[in-house]
Amino acid sequence: MATLNIVNKSPFEKLSLEQCLNRAAAGSSLLLTEDAVNAAVSGTAFAARLSEAAKSLTLYVLQPDLAARGFNDATLLSEFTTVDYPGFVKLVTEHERVHSWL
Repeated sequence: MATLNIVNKSPFEKLSLEQCLNRAAAGSSLLLTEDAVNAAVSGTAFAARLSEAAKSLTLYVLQPDLAARGFNDATLLSEFTTVDYPGFVKLVTEHERVHSWL
């Protein structure tokens, strides 16, 4: 069963992303939104962990949240695909389950 895992808390303040990465099943997807998009930027403490996770998970980041924090595709880890709001809705409908990590 494919699950869309959504993390919206900054990994520099909460353990949501780490908990998700430790438990997400291979073949699932991860979408970073709101303050969690900070982890998708190259050069952070989470870059290596997310690059490793990309071997078993499909990684997405919400582009409007990325832009709202002053980042763009050039600053993004190459393993991530950006999605807009319609893309977010499409991801939700394409997955059998959605799990929001709080």
